[in-house]
Amino acid sequence: MQCSMDHIVLNVEDDERMIAFYSKVLMLVPERLKEYRAGEVPFPSVRLNADTIIDLFPKKKWQKSARAGQRRENLNHFCIALSKRTWEDLLERLKAKNVTIEEGPVPRWGAHGTGTSIYFRDPEGNLIEARYYEGKDNSEKCLLGS
Repeated sequence: MQCSMDHIVLNVEDDERMIAFYSKVLMLVPERLKEYRAGEVPFPSVRLNADTIIDLFPKKKWQKSARAGQRRENLNHFCIALSKRTWEDLLERLKAKNVTIEEGPVPRWGAHGTGTSIYFRDPEGNLIEARYYEGKDNSEKCLLGS
């Protein structure tokens, strides 16, 4: 399977402190920060490179889904970007292997705008998002095994 890393999502307790760290200490460019502070989008992001962003999920985004009795997990999920054909093949394999699709297909915002995503877990419970962007081919980005 060929893909690229689209984004990683961090659950954060103090969004302003994390925004300051990633933008002022690591010098990553914030995205949608003005819109986030205006309440127009649910979370801000910082750009790692042209193809990858880090989403900073504020407590209100992850608090309800935190596992009861456990402290917050820092990594919410990671997302891989695929060509539409590769995404469709993956969806069929997941179904054939009885891997539960927890959500999707749904439109979601990422490093290249809005794409179509599905969410599922690996055997140890890590949440994975697989997405394609209409008209964008990610086939040259990475190999995960065909």
